[in-house]
Amino acid sequence: MAQGYIPVAAAEGALATAHRASTGHEICSSLPPVYLLVRPLLFLLQPEIAHGLAGALLRATRAPRSVPDADPLLRQTLWGIDFPTPLGLAAGMDKGEVLAPAWFRLGFGWVEIGTVTPRPQRGNERPRLFRLVSQRAIINRMGFNNAGAGAVAGRLRRLPPLPGPICINVGRNKETPNERAAEDYVTAFRTLAPHAQMASINVSSPNTPGLRALQSDLGSLVGEVVKARDSLPRRVPVLVKLSPDEPDERVAQMAKAAQAAGADGIIATNTTVGRGAVLDHPLAAEQGGLSGAPLRERALHVCRLLYRTVSIPVVGVGGIFNAEDAYARIRAGASLVQIYTALVYEGPAVPRRISRGLAALLRRDGLSLAQAVGKDA
Repeated sequence: MAQGYIPVAAAEGALATAHRASTGHEICSSLPPVYLLVRPLLFLLQPEIAHGLAGALLRATRAPRSVPDADPLLRQTLWGIDFPTPLGLAAGMDKGEVLAPAWFRLGFGWVEIGTVTPRPQRGNERPRLFRLVSQRAIINRMGFNNAGAGAVAGRLRRLPPLPGPICINVGRNKETPNERAAEDYVTAFRTLAPHAQMASINVSSPNTPGLRALQSDLGSLVGEVVKARDSLPRRVPVLVKLSPDEPDERVAQMAKAAQAAGADGIIATNTTVGRGAVLDHPLAAEQGGLSGAPLRERALHVCRLLYRTVSIPVVGVGGIFNAEDAYARIRAGASLVQIYTALVYEGPAVPRRISRGLAALLRRDGLSLAQAVGKDA
């Protein structure tokens, strides 16, 4: 097994306890019994087999009627959509397997699925996912591996009623030139949006050649997707996910262009190609996007910048591991927050723990969720 290669969150989270001594970090041990039961087996298997087994375990989970530990203080309405908590699962964990019932049962208030492209694609060659354990970080170069918009739409269509919203994250196929990228985004959006409550546009992944160049004419691309959205019988909010690697002035320009074109929100941020915080790690030279703790400060800064720059909601993601991180992101201007790497390192109990802690922090400060948004911006 390649060093640092990761199965899905269920397998990795279940196995996190075994790495406590080597990481130097205390890992949550209050894992569901099923994870405690299967984690030794999953760790012995090849990653792709472990991935399949973990997915099967999650797929067998029934949808909850409500999100566990969803304190009423965390409930809010954005874009006319009810969010039981602001904590969401970031894109990349569920690339179209559509394991939403399991994600909500773990305690997420909303789930982002994808990135999904119009046509199926296998993504980049393996190994393509690496743990930087001492840094609590991940490098991935997955390359939009997914089953294609048609297959994912079918899975979404078969979902039972869920206690929170689904966001679908769309991108272009690798072989599609940027001159025709808008066609891919519109096609994927039209196929998936009728089966979701929200949509996000991924123009900032570093793992599809040339994709980030689409940020240079972001208004045009967003405008095409918004035009497709406006032709639907039901309004689906369109969010845009931005890179953390652009200068502040450029980030602000892109956000303004997205809002002017009709975007309803900004996701800040995607992974970074920067390695400044992990240069001494033996895996630092691996290509791909870096996520986790090393991204925290930059993502927090961009969140604050965007809150000051645009008047549409900001979603904060990047380096959030606990309630304090989530609260800091909200006070910096995020109306919603997401996690990915924390689920890998801290395990399946982390969504509930963050939600409980976030509610406690709001009560400590005598604030509602709406009052906390942007308090430190």
